[in-house]
Amino acid sequence: MKKILIMFCAVGMIGFQSCDIDKTKEGELPEVDVDVQTEAGELPAYDVDWMDINVGTKTKTITVPTVQIAMEEKEVEVPFIDAEWPNEYADEVNEQTIYVEADVTGTDYELDIEEVYAKGSKLIVISELEPGDKEIGEKTMRVSDQIVINAPDLSVKHYIIGEKPNKSFNNAYTYVSNRNELNSRLEGAKKIFG
Repeated sequence: MKKILIMFCAVGMIGFQSCDIDKTKEGELPEVDVDVQTEAGELPAYDVDWMDINVGTKTKTITVPTVQIAMEEKEVEVPFIDAEWPNEYADEVNEQTIYVEADVTGTDYELDIEEVYAKGSKLIVISELEPGDKEIGEKTMRVSDQIVINAPDLSVKHYIIGEKPNKSFNNAYTYVSNRNELNSRLEGAKKIFG
């Protein structure tokens, strides 16, 4: 029993050492008369300040898992268009690669160049973006297609048939809901692919 009492006293002393105790009122012992009359005494009062706690945030560098979709190079067959251009462009014709790309989320997509037209000093490229059936969640996936063409250095205008994905990269192209929206833009154009 004596060991338990010593242990409780030791634990109590540790608790008091981690506190800041300020005496707030003087105490006085009771007065005692010889004829054993007593007056009420008063015990001292104390304010006990335990530790102050502040909660906030702190910037730390930690390692967290991330998911990335990596692009890799592979040898694949791409359409090659060897168009015969008018004599005025004969010296300017060289091999060029025309790309179309889109960033998508939610589900996988397929992006294909369907048609290419020449009109004046520009090429008009019409592609189609179609959703697939594989869920990819909030990850961003870049889909693309390309063709190789022998052509003079002309400006290229891209139209993509399909719903525009909500990513800033996709602002580089004009999205239309269907092919009929392009009929007026293609008047007088020569189809060279598709």
